[in-house]
Amino acid sequence: MSQVRVRFAPSPTGFFHIGSARTALFNWLYARHTGGTFILRIEDTDQARNSEAFLKLIYDSLTWLGLDWDEGPDPTGVGERGTFGPYRQSQRGAIYQQYKQKLLEAGRAYEKDGAIWFKLLGERYKIFDDHRKKEVEKVQSGPVLIDDKIRGKVERQEDEDFVIFRSDGNPVFHFVNVVDDITMQVSHIIRGEDHLSNTSKHVRLYEGFGVTPPVFAHIPLILKSPEMGQGKMSKRDKGALIEEYQQRHFLPEALVNYLALLGWNPGDNREKMPSADIVKLFDLPGVNQSNAKFDGRKLANMNMTYLLEQPAERFISLAKAYFAKQPAGAAAMTNDAYFRAVMLMAQPKIKSVDELGAYTGYFFTDDFPIDAKVKEKVMAKGEAKARLAELIAALPAMDFSSDAAIEAGIKTLAESQALGFGDYQAVARLAVSGTNAGPNITGMFRVLGQERVKARLERFLASVA
Repeated sequence: MSQVRVRFAPSPTGFFHIGSARTALFNWLYARHTGGTFILRIEDTDQARNSEAFLKLIYDSLTWLGLDWDEGPDPTGVGERGTFGPYRQSQRGAIYQQYKQKLLEAGRAYEKDGAIWFKLLGERYKIFDDHRKKEVEKVQSGPVLIDDKIRGKVERQEDEDFVIFRSDGNPVFHFVNVVDDITMQVSHIIRGEDHLSNTSKHVRLYEGFGVTPPVFAHIPLILKSPEMGQGKMSKRDKGALIEEYQQRHFLPEALVNYLALLGWNPGDNREKMPSADIVKLFDLPGVNQSNAKFDGRKLANMNMTYLLEQPAERFISLAKAYFAKQPAGAAAMTNDAYFRAVMLMAQPKIKSVDELGAYTGYFFTDDFPIDAKVKEKVMAKGEAKARLAELIAALPAMDFSSDAAIEAGIKTLAESQALGFGDYQAVARLAVSGTNAGPNITGMFRVLGQERVKARLERFLASVA
């Protein structure tokens, strides 16, 4: 098992897509599960579209997700890890020329129209191609049999020679892909199902080089959620970019957990699993054949589950990192004890850290908006103004030392008026926060403090008198 060598080979031509992250994750998991090697190889031969900024994004995204690579470019941009490099295709030109020459000398490649073509073995014949409107040469090369560890036995056909070097002298994807996997001694190729159509060409190239192909495992595609439409998830779809989750301060371990379940089943009903457990359980037989559907709500719930379990110190650290990037964030963090109390009260209620600003904004300013629809609904029920006046009058005698003490104080007031706790709760929440959602009203009162609560209640009552 220690001889397992897998690779993730992204192109630095765009933002880092969630499908690419899932492919990287499955390769990383298989390497860690088997005690093998995880290789990062950069396919940067597209000079017109390559970007160093996108390359840095690949490094940063993999690092953020915790997918450390054993071989490949150093993320600092200086040097490499491993002895099978270079690990950037743009630096491997001499290797491609050597392997092209091998095929030419073996009679398995030839030049035509300035390009280099790979020559299939088999009897040749010509037919008229109606689609291309010309006569083409076909080859009876026999079926290509692929024993895929996920798709099962797949049979495909290659019946025409194909280009491996364009007329401009540059090698094509199929050629460099196979050469790199041969020279880097890749044992297992784990990639998206959309690459299955390329595999027959790759098998023929392996045969041309006299090399046994590696093990193929084509993982299912990630489809859009129903509300996003149909088809494969693309970089343009909402929630498709890893960068978005970093910016929203999602927990990387929650995203890794969710991605692992997009196409893989651990064999039981568990969903939330630490990375160590996923590594222990992950294997190719557990990968599904059917395509996986992305569900942003399920991912948000997974993130919320992880947030709920975070120790106080880490959650406060995450909250501070979020507020540090907000326009009024520095002011919110002036009083460390107060900030901490507000954040820990919000922790059980939010799905992601980026909700903290809207969820807790009224704790850090007295100039907060009042939701007009909520106000209309609350003020139309019962005698809301009378309840406010009664609460304001009772506040000075109330004990604000704990949530339980505040609750007891409001209940005592309610009982004196032959009413219930709820008769005071909605209008009090509206007055101190401007909305009808948030932490428990008793917690809000305690953290805001008696004087601030009284001032807000009085101001709101004056505005509706």
